[in-house]
Amino acid sequence: MSRLGRKPVALPEKVKVSVDGQTVNVEGPLGKLSYTAASDITIELGEDGKEVTVSRKNDSRTAKAMHGLTRALISNMVVGVDQGYEKRLEVVGVGYLAAIAGDVLQLRVGFANEVHKKIPSDLDVKCPDQTHIVVKGIDKQRVGQFAAEVRAVRKPEPYKGKGVRYQGERVKLKPGKAAGK
Repeated sequence: MSRLGRKPVALPEKVKVSVDGQTVNVEGPLGKLSYTAASDITIELGEDGKEVTVSRKNDSRTAKAMHGLTRALISNMVVGVDQGYEKRLEVVGVGYLAAIAGDVLQLRVGFANEVHKKIPSDLDVKCPDQTHIVVKGIDKQRVGQFAAEVRAVRKPEPYKGKGVRYQGERVKLKPGKAAGK
């Protein structure tokens, strides 16, 4: 049986959870999130309302796979509405910069034209300076997806390390052809 799936999800004081059949609604100080679980999964709210437990109805392969996943998704929703999620990116390279104009993230990363990425309405994207981007939101998947899309515009290249990278990401640099002599 899934060890992670059996562990109950503790609820902070400010977070309210309601379970309606297979749908879980989580509400907190930062917003609301909802998730509909697979039919093989049972979600129950604790008697005192301080924890959520996830169990499976049978031992089928899909039920086993969904058991831990469902518990992890509910846990991520609880953390998201309580504290939120954040990804930090840095733009490295001479002349490379990022800026925000309205609801569009503008990236100048060595192409002939600027790259424009529309910022989703449920995310808060800021540029504290021209070389840093901060993506914040309550949905862990949406924050990570948008940060990955921004990074994919110009991944760090292995010779000079120029491009968009996560803050703290280490890029292993290769020696150039002159170093082989």
